[in-house]
Amino acid sequence: MVVFSLKGKLKLIIFVIILAVLVALAGYVFTNDAREIVSMVTGRDSLKPIYQVDTEEKKIAISFDACWGSERTDDIMDILDDNKVKATFFLVNIWLEDYPDKAKEVAERGHEIGLHSTTHPHFTQLSVEEMKEELTKNKEMVKKVTGYDAKLFRPPFGDYNNEVIKTARELDLTTIQWSVDSLDWRENLSAQDISKRILERVEKGSIILMHNDGQHTPEVIKVVLPELKRQGYSIVPISELLIKDDWYVDSEGIQRKK
Repeated sequence: MVVFSLKGKLKLIIFVIILAVLVALAGYVFTNDAREIVSMVTGRDSLKPIYQVDTEEKKIAISFDACWGSERTDDIMDILDDNKVKATFFLVNIWLEDYPDKAKEVAERGHEIGLHSTTHPHFTQLSVEEMKEELTKNKEMVKKVTGYDAKLFRPPFGDYNNEVIKTARELDLTTIQWSVDSLDWRENLSAQDISKRILERVEKGSIILMHNDGQHTPEVIKVVLPELKRQGYSIVPISELLIKDDWYVDSEGIQRKK
């Protein structure tokens, strides 16, 4: 009877040990799967471009993507001058080739120039080598035409993933998006609609997206710039808005001081 009891206890102990090991292993696997799920949901492991800057100053930036046309570019630059505002223009090679004199004038008037690719492709559909070629050729042409050494990059269509941001970093470029999309390219929106959209969304550290040849863009900035200044905002090129040292980009795309 005693012998049977000891054997029974021994079997029970062994069973408990095996069960504990299995539970621990299951817990490990579950925890790591859970971490992956949390990471996917929260974007904790994904890289983000800069959409906005965390700042206590009433400081914002306005930017213009130049991909097509030039009919309204002079008016835009004149209005910027009238309001003593310097902006950031993101240029594509196909635009630089068609309007080199306009590109030079953008630089001569003191505006910042950023890269917007060579052929305006979806970057997430490119290999790393193709991305590097797009950016290198874009940077070289900007330098050749305007003399400007570009440090900022805006992906065409706002299309990015981790590889896009990593590749830009390898080329010493900071990837920039926007926090306020003016939608000035949409023909079904009036100048009043676009102006209202911008003014309702702007806050400290905002980056506004516009285009150099939007139908209503000159009319819009003629209204929006003085109104933003009246509200106490300082409007600067994107590089002057950015935090220079010890920064990171959070999961919402906001650049913050470490």
